[in-house]
Amino acid sequence: MEIDNIECVSTSDGGIEDEEIHQSSVSTHNPSVVMQQHHHPPHGPPHLHHQYASSKPHHANIVSSGIGPTSVHELLECPVCTNSMYPPIHQCHNGHTLCSTCKTRVHNRCPTCRQELGDIRCLALEKVAESLELPCKYYSLGCPEIFPYYSKLKHEALCNFRPYNCPYAGSECAVTGDIPYLVAHLRDDHKVDMHTGCTFNHRYVKSNPREVENATWMLTVFHCFGQYFCLHFEAFQLGMAPVYMAFLRFMGDENEARNYSYSLEVGANGRKLIWEGTPRSIRDSHRKVRDSHDGLIIQRNMALFFSGGDRKELKLRVTGRIWKEQQNPDAGVCIPNLCS
Repeated sequence: MEIDNIECVSTSDGGIEDEEIHQSSVSTHNPSVVMQQHHHPPHGPPHLHHQYASSKPHHANIVSSGIGPTSVHELLECPVCTNSMYPPIHQCHNGHTLCSTCKTRVHNRCPTCRQELGDIRCLALEKVAESLELPCKYYSLGCPEIFPYYSKLKHEALCNFRPYNCPYAGSECAVTGDIPYLVAHLRDDHKVDMHTGCTFNHRYVKSNPREVENATWMLTVFHCFGQYFCLHFEAFQLGMAPVYMAFLRFMGDENEARNYSYSLEVGANGRKLIWEGTPRSIRDSHRKVRDSHDGLIIQRNMALFFSGGDRKELKLRVTGRIWKEQQNPDAGVCIPNLCS
């Protein structure tokens, strides 16, 4: 979806002249910049490959299970989908195995010998899998954990070392990676504005604001306290009412995001709206944060009132700051630490 005549003017830390950023349209077209790296751990199953990019050197410290790992992992790989097999593991009369999901896909015919499968369970292979302990598939990104075969998937779905999704909201970007890689990706491929400092002053402009449709302004990334934050601003329908919303996301995990707070402020003509909160992790999708209304929400009539003039053009100035909460060991309370 495209939007027209959008201008974003921003300053960082109040010490720089307004920098004009003109954006005639925001397209939902994906930049074709997906980086794919298939990492096969030396003792890991060949099928454990995933699409991500990392700025870390890859280092392996795999713990062997005591059985020939490669051959066992190959036995546990479904020949159809190449994923790891979990009970029930099926086999044909000739001993060829496949996972329960693919059994229905091959119409009850063995994909190896084409014999009828029937309902034979491979209990021996299920027992072998139960005895295995394997490293997390994100070990090359730093995860040191080793898990029993049957609990590994549950950990990997929540592993703190798993790659992050690209936080860009203007399109459904499929790129994943660690934070340094995503910062470079946002800057180079999505042409996102990068600012250093923990205060900001942005102006959002849109012609003909009465034609409200889902619209996303250019994302802005801030670097402060050694971390990266994403500032989002967009228009969308909330029920029958058109609204504008601004919110901040932290480029890291949720437990780290809780160490920071931010405020957003918009106003004019003697009126002011202020929002204070904790930035959400980019583990939460842009849509999830938006739909939870976790940010500064401005109704259209109020936004037009703030814009002044003949109310035919949206002109909003949003200011804000980011600070880090520091624990006071004597008083047992958090005190804000503002960056200079």
